[in-house]
Amino acid sequence: MMHFDTGSTGFMLLATSLVMLMTPGLAFFYGGLAGKRNILGIMIQSFVSMGITTVMWYLCGYSLCFSGDTLGGVIGNFDKAFMHGVNLNSAFSGNKNIPEFVFMAYQMMFAIITPALITGAFVNRVTFKSYLIFLVLWQLLVYYPFAHMVWGGGLLAQWGVLDFAGGIVVHATAGFAALASVIYVGSRRDKASPPNSVPLIAIGTGLLWFGWYGFNAGSALDVNAITGQAFINTDVAASFAAVTWLVIEWTMVKKPKFVGLLTGAVAGLATITPAAGFVSLNAAVVIGIASGGVCYLAVSLKNKMGWDDALDVWGVHGIGGCLGTILLGVFASKIVNATGTDGLMHGGTTFFIHQTIAVVGACIYAFVFTYAMLAVINMVTKVKVSEASEDKGLDESEHGEKAYDEGVL
Repeated sequence: MMHFDTGSTGFMLLATSLVMLMTPGLAFFYGGLAGKRNILGIMIQSFVSMGITTVMWYLCGYSLCFSGDTLGGVIGNFDKAFMHGVNLNSAFSGNKNIPEFVFMAYQMMFAIITPALITGAFVNRVTFKSYLIFLVLWQLLVYYPFAHMVWGGGLLAQWGVLDFAGGIVVHATAGFAALASVIYVGSRRDKASPPNSVPLIAIGTGLLWFGWYGFNAGSALDVNAITGQAFINTDVAASFAAVTWLVIEWTMVKKPKFVGLLTGAVAGLATITPAAGFVSLNAAVVIGIASGGVCYLAVSLKNKMGWDDALDVWGVHGIGGCLGTILLGVFASKIVNATGTDGLMHGGTTFFIHQTIAVVGACIYAFVFTYAMLAVINMVTKVKVSEASEDKGLDESEHGEKAYDEGVL
């Protein structure tokens, strides 16, 4: 029997649990932002990913992301399908101190939350059946290739691209897929539907922020100073972004908005994700401030363009992920992390160019592919709900349930 390091293994199991908690956290966050006839409709889209993605991960997902190299390093192979060869004695190749099972479970939690992020864009407009098809296809053809190319030793990793915890793999791909979904599905009939529960948004933000320590610090895949650096960078960037957003919005609309503060925090969390373990604390401060400002501007642009990204997935996650990936190209430092590289500030011009090209390419691919995929799904089953269903609300028309029993209020 292999002897694994109990500290590292225990920490990675904790980090895995934290990332798992982010998906229900996202459901609360989105559930609070949705109109009150669409709370369950948006929440089930997050929770169902926990089930379906786990099944897919067991069947082929883990293997396609983390075994072998096919199609020139674009995706893995089926060597580890059905967890073949992943047993009590197999160690994770990147850190022999932890069992491969634990790494497999940790990465599975990332695969679960990524497609769930997209759902905030098309709240109360998409049939559940079409979403399930979307969930499966999007992972197979967008998430798995990028997870392999960046984290599985594939094409982008060979090119020197870095992404500590998912700026490209998670946020940029999901954010631009969200934008494509919005443009394909069109606007809601009732654009003015206000958040039904700001306390629910706050609970969701709290769970996301808490879970994000597992997301970013856990991505060190060990317990050392880099783990601590990623942890504190995460908190600092989120805090600076939240305050920046609050101040900008207060200046613009003359009121300090709670939802704005919460949105700013999530933007900061998304933006620091690719850089968390590769940059200094001072860089994290700059990244946080930049995130609060740039993501606020992105949301303003979205409103001006009339894109009905209901819960600002593109402006917060898409633009945040891109910004963080590019700023990693600026601030990365081997002094912070010897396994990383030096960014623009430390003479790494080529690295900066590679980061920028990689994230722009990922955004274009995710956008074009998602749009085309929705068009194909629409030939099989209607993607957009009927006007009557939308007016009634998806909770009742799609799921036959209500979030609140209005009879007893």
